[in-house]
Amino acid sequence: MGFKYLIISRILRSIGLIFITLSSSLYLSLLHFSPALIGLIFAGVIAFSSSISLGLGFLGDRIGYKKILIIGDSFAVIGVLLLAITSNPSFIILALIISGISGSAGGMRGLFSTGLTALVMSNWPEERERVTRIAVLTSVASISSVGGSLMLTFHSYLPVSPIESYRILFFVSFLMLLVSQINLFFLKERPRPKKTTKILKRSSLSYSLKVIASNSLAGFGIGIAIPLLPLWFSLRFHMPSSEIGLIFTASYISTSLGSFLATRVSFETLKVASITRILNGVFLILMALSPFSVVSALIYVIRGFNAGLGAPNRTAVNIRGISSEDYGTASSLQGVATRFSQLSSGIGGYLMEVALPLPEEVGGIIQAIGGFTYMRLLRKRKEEKKVIDKEENKRPL
Repeated sequence: MGFKYLIISRILRSIGLIFITLSSSLYLSLLHFSPALIGLIFAGVIAFSSSISLGLGFLGDRIGYKKILIIGDSFAVIGVLLLAITSNPSFIILALIISGISGSAGGMRGLFSTGLTALVMSNWPEERERVTRIAVLTSVASISSVGGSLMLTFHSYLPVSPIESYRILFFVSFLMLLVSQINLFFLKERPRPKKTTKILKRSSLSYSLKVIASNSLAGFGIGIAIPLLPLWFSLRFHMPSSEIGLIFTASYISTSLGSFLATRVSFETLKVASITRILNGVFLILMALSPFSVVSALIYVIRGFNAGLGAPNRTAVNIRGISSEDYGTASSLQGVATRFSQLSSGIGGYLMEVALPLPEEVGGIIQAIGGFTYMRLLRKRKEEKKVIDKEENKRPL
């Protein structure tokens, strides 16, 4: 099915996209934007990318997930190119909005884009195989993210001004995103059932609403705590960009190890997905309470391992009760709801100006509650999924 090309694409995309994600708040701060204003800009980025993702998700069930994956990645390519060639603050904001790059700077940031989940779920119907494929992609994307964080580390050593240094590295990121997109053309896609509904089957909608409710709650917490995290480390512990880059480098390696372990874990998928989400929130709270930069950084690295372990399982659970003809629409709706909930980045910027520990404390509490909600809302669907699995496995290659 061209899985190797998908792996190559995610490797290159992770390197380029992670650098943009990590550096964007620091870059805007260098241009004298306040934390609150940066949070609002990121909220605008999320709103735009979520709207595009929603439209492409509806389209994917009709024209194919490979096509929308290519179309969706085009926005990042165009936006990052504009970011590399402009010095006008208004155009910089426009470039970030077009690219859709903001939000979580975790190791999985370069993995997921519109159509990815639907394509994997469609090509590999069996749930454990889905977990394995997503785990492999997550592990590869996470370890590749080290390239993006190292770019941030080396930023300070380029023999040009800090602003020019960012723009040079933005152009390098553009080239990687472009080659990543080219690799998507070599993917293959399993034939899918013909779309019989305008939007979603009732059963798919019912299950999606449960996923959306729990994911939106967790996403609200993530939006408060994570998008401005590089800036948070900078302000809280007075770290230079080189040290921040090293923290995220260690976190991405840790996330990759967690994702690799996800292919070996045989515990029930929903339990792993829920417990790891709860712990993600707990680790954010512990980070905020730590008075020492080394301890806070170590906790974040451990959180990366936990996130890598849980993400492939949550991806499989999110689509567990969805009809195969609805994969694109359902995964898009779920993703868009999560992204829209992260508009809370504006709140995170405001809380950072009130008291630096607050974004991680408040965001961590909300994400932990989201993990409990995830378990309670989705645990009753196991038997129903067995029936769906039997039907899906009868589909021809």
